[in-house]
Amino acid sequence: MTTGRTTPGRWSDPEWLDAALAWTDTALDMVGVRRTAWTAPHSRAWSAVLRIETSGDPLWLKANADGTRHEAALLATLADLDVDATPRPVAADAALGLTLMPDGGPTVREAHGGSTPHAVLEDLVVRYAALQRSTAPHVGTFLGLGLDDARPTRMPALLAALVEECARAEGEHVLTAEDAARLRAVLPAYAEACAELDASGFPSTLQHDDLHDNNVLARGPVFIDWGDAVVGHPFGTMLVTLNTTAYHHGLGPDDPVLHRLADAYTEAWTDLADRTTLRRLVGLAIRVGPLTRAMGWRRALLGCDEPSWTEWGDGVHGWLLEALSPDLPLLPPLLAGSS
Repeated sequence: MTTGRTTPGRWSDPEWLDAALAWTDTALDMVGVRRTAWTAPHSRAWSAVLRIETSGDPLWLKANADGTRHEAALLATLADLDVDATPRPVAADAALGLTLMPDGGPTVREAHGGSTPHAVLEDLVVRYAALQRSTAPHVGTFLGLGLDDARPTRMPALLAALVEECARAEGEHVLTAEDAARLRAVLPAYAEACAELDASGFPSTLQHDDLHDNNVLARGPVFIDWGDAVVGHPFGTMLVTLNTTAYHHGLGPDDPVLHRLADAYTEAWTDLADRTTLRRLVGLAIRVGPLTRAMGWRRALLGCDEPSWTEWGDGVHGWLLEALSPDLPLLPPLLAGSS
């Protein structure tokens, strides 16, 4: 069903649209409604979303690109496992990368006019932490769906491989020789940080890796947009969550609000470690976390066209270099060899 087209052009290809809408109609027949109209309000290199008007309530059709089509299988599996606060698709097809979902209403950020109160954010991360802990017994299932295995023991080798891939690349958005050397220099310290995370004994879980208030529906709440999800140390979540909170609220990287949010999140793990240990582990997870963000961008842009790569391709090497940044949220210690 790819029609041989790159994204986002694929989403407007008549052959692709006919097939996607035919699949949608079949799914609608099974729930006793019919399609009356459709629009395409969202189209990016990594996904497209179609609004489907029906004889009943409106629905949304999400189409994932080649690198993230596992999201359809993941959403169906989360629903089958009855994981709290996750979407309940009307239909999903992992092979096609299509998911048909009910209209869930506005996101949390939209519901709060673009600035979600800190107390609401704290409630969200508490709810999300409980969700994560419930997924620990199922990580093997998630890996079988095609999610990246970013458990701490694997991350140093993944980082080394991606650095070499980006250093060998040609064209736009490549690692310079100097930047590649800087990343190679911190690999031993990076491995030590990952080893400490692994030795902490915390179970690997499903890790959303793009968790912020615009990826949560206010009604529920329901955590959406799982295309970047990996299996890994749960605390890796905090990199994006705290980064986006700082950005949208105008906070510095070490603002007390961010520390309170991290503490609210880790409350779910206070049976496994004391508060001091939890804070250190969050810092370590944030420091090594840019790798999964780079991997996510790499997957999201598989099969994209040149303009999309020009616009978004710096997300891969740019996130790799964030591992060296002194300004990550909570200001975790720099890796030895960083400059």
